[in-house]
Amino acid sequence: MLAKWKLREIIVLSVLAVVFAVVYLLFLQLGNILFGLFGLIGYDIIFGIWFIVSIIAAYIIRKPGAAFLSETVAAAVEVMLGNAVGPQLIISGMIQGLGAEAVFAATKWKNYSTWVLIAAGMGSSVFSFAWGFYVSGFAALSPGYVTAMFFVRVLSGALLAGLLGKYLSEGLAKTGALNSFPLGKEHKRNVTV
Repeated sequence: MLAKWKLREIIVLSVLAVVFAVVYLLFLQLGNILFGLFGLIGYDIIFGIWFIVSIIAAYIIRKPGAAFLSETVAAAVEVMLGNAVGPQLIISGMIQGLGAEAVFAATKWKNYSTWVLIAAGMGSSVFSFAWGFYVSGFAALSPGYVTAMFFVRVLSGALLAGLLGKYLSEGLAKTGALNSFPLGKEHKRNVTV
């Protein structure tokens, strides 16, 4: 998968993964507060933040595997930094990355429009929810509550991963730091037109 990647792409993916592993750990505290206020659905309100690196990495690098690898590496780093879930979190990260990667694969990694980025955030939501349903015992909850959790998570994935990921990536492109990446080149073309 990485055979056709340039060293700078691997470095950027790795840096993004490490930065967002820290962000993910910080958001866990907010998730705990929301859980205390709203119950299990409290996590779903912000769950999209845990998919954001897959959207950002894919949008910047635009190569097969960027979404999957960035989310997987972020999960591994998060475990190394002390996430209490432990190694099972790496499997969760892989599944979340696959959800976004599936959407980019459906476009043959050629379309990175706003709607595709939103769909990738939603793809991560669907994949992660299916995994959560399997490992977290959601079947024991009322069907209405589980349905509400699902829709809140999908909306969170669309907004916090898809739209926020797009906004943050484009903000970084405006600095010129991404000029050698497809997103940076696209930004430069749009500015000069």
